[in-house]
Amino acid sequence: MADITWPWQYNFPPFFTIQPHSETRQKQLAAWEELITEYLKSSKQYIIDIRESQNTPLFSNPSINRRLSQEAILTILEDMARCGRAAPVDKSKSVWEVYWHSLDEWGNMIYSWVSANGLNNSVCTLYELREGETTEGEEFHGLDINILTKALRTLEVKGKCELMEFDDNQGVKFF
Repeated sequence: MADITWPWQYNFPPFFTIQPHSETRQKQLAAWEELITEYLKSSKQYIIDIRESQNTPLFSNPSINRRLSQEAILTILEDMARCGRAAPVDKSKSVWEVYWHSLDEWGNMIYSWVSANGLNNSVCTLYELREGETTEGEEFHGLDINILTKALRTLEVKGKCELMEFDDNQGVKFF
């Protein structure tokens, strides 16, 4: 189980049923979104497969005999997507990327590291950013390659970098 502090709602049976009253529902969705983000961050996970997640500790509390339905998990993830905190990986919306930080925040975090280390006007491979010794200890170290690429694209749109491919590698030039 992830090393997190479970919120009080996790032991409250109605938390595992999406509430019909809009104000209550919004508070419930916000609590679930915070829990999902904290849980995935503490276990360094980025992907939720709705078909398999239902039985994980995140969505199932056996001590109160409650489990979140697949439909409820989808509702929460769709709400997270509206806020830029998740995105479906497949058309059936069974597999989702979940962002502990928004893609802009990830991009800004990477760019701050690049600037602090004097790497502007240089090229880095995506492997170096994800797995390199120089990024150890950085929050983006080990970041899922698809999320890393999307975060770098946010920087590319701002003119702060250019993604490139060479041989069998992907790289990025920072400006």
